[in-house]
Amino acid sequence: MDADKTICGRLPDSQYVELAVEVFGMLADATRVRVILALRDAGELSVNHLADILDKQPAAVSQHLAKLRLARIVTTRHEGQRVFYRLENEHAARLVTDAILQAEHSLGGIPRHHHAEAARAETTSAESLS
Repeated sequence: MDADKTICGRLPDSQYVELAVEVFGMLADATRVRVILALRDAGELSVNHLADILDKQPAAVSQHLAKLRLARIVTTRHEGQRVFYRLENEHAARLVTDAILQAEHSLGGIPRHHHAEAARAETTSAESLS
């Protein structure tokens, strides 16, 4: 059972901890987080389309995409002269989504993503009382 944790690097002394910190560093930029969210939602986009979505200059978006590509967070597909970007795998999107959900907790009160859970609990409680 613990062999899984060792192989995947989930222990505190894992060699992957430093690499994970590099991934967090790569994601510590609002434009790159927005790129990941856009690619998560669209699947695949060109630089110009991403630039339109993010309201940024294509050259700036291209620089962020180059960094994400070097970090193997995004990959490309060429179609003639156009280059399309997509997420390499689901992990970066999951990290960004979880970070946003965690950020909602910093606002106080019940975070938006917990509202459905609270409503379900109320319904279950009300049904058990009837």
